[in-house]
Amino acid sequence: MSPRMASRLHATDLPSRGHDDIVIVWRVWESCSLACRFCGYSRELGRPRMAMKLPAAIAFGKVLGEVQQDGGRSILVSWLGGEPLDWPQLPRLARIFHRDCGLRLGVTTNGLPIHSLQVRANLLADYEQVTISIDGLAPFHDQVRGMPGLYERLRESVSRLRDEDADGRLWRRVNTVLMRGNIDAFGRFCEEMADWGFHELTFNQLGGNDRPEFYPANRLLPQQVARFAHELPEIRRRMVERGMIIRGSERYLARIAATTSGQPIAIDDCRPGTEFLFIDTLGRISPCSFSSDGYGIPISQIDSVDAFLDLPRQFRELRRNRLTACDDCHATHVFDKFRSESEPAAIAAS
Repeated sequence: MSPRMASRLHATDLPSRGHDDIVIVWRVWESCSLACRFCGYSRELGRPRMAMKLPAAIAFGKVLGEVQQDGGRSILVSWLGGEPLDWPQLPRLARIFHRDCGLRLGVTTNGLPIHSLQVRANLLADYEQVTISIDGLAPFHDQVRGMPGLYERLRESVSRLRDEDADGRLWRRVNTVLMRGNIDAFGRFCEEMADWGFHELTFNQLGGNDRPEFYPANRLLPQQVARFAHELPEIRRRMVERGMIIRGSERYLARIAATTSGQPIAIDDCRPGTEFLFIDTLGRISPCSFSSDGYGIPISQIDSVDAFLDLPRQFRELRRNRLTACDDCHATHVFDKFRSESEPAAIAAS
């Protein structure tokens, strides 16, 4: 699909979902120890650092557990930061969500905390997936994340986590941000990530909202994206033989190509709240991270199974006042970031 053909998508264009899972991505902690040049949560930025209020999170977790039990829909909660594994309250919250509420858990991390034996033990006890952010080969990754030696430290930590996972229950995913300086080495990067023992690789394009001063000189070029899309099928094939899946549908590649060409993609109906939800540190639940201010509903108001099941209706009502973000949608789950072309469309943790 060309960027021009993808310039406007409608409800009928969205692929039907092949399962009944609900994915909730939850930003619980906004602090981070790294100085990533592209991230809005870099330690170098003078900004407020908020954390989710634990009692409110626990109360909502109990509601989610009831929703899962009553409705037969599996719920995956995936923590996001900042660096969520550095939040002191997270181990307790994870135990409650997993062991008491019966929820599935994932987390996205910069990987530094995994150096700790206790953190790895917590992951193996209470989580089914961990996503580690690695943005290219050693020199590039260390430079954009502001920490010399980080890449090799992560290699060691991932190796330990793999070796300690005796029963193979923890799904290891690597996510990488594609930028002008690393996209041409994507094939070699995938080879190394397969060597590390990751089960799955996902990718984002560099966005410009968080660090507008970094974006112009580092955003992807149209010719780079065209070459990437041409080479990706063969890279996928090689990685499958190595035991690693590369996610990202044709729709997702079209979204990336449209961005590099400056063409908006509007979504008329993303079926808000039916399969994917986002919660921020203020405790607002919304259809995606781009709609918290416009459509966010306090989780304190979602105090029962019926209230949770009513969220899609509430979001449809709120969307009558259409947000500007919907006229150029960048919500990766809408474009099947987590889909492989050989599989039915599906939403997974973002």
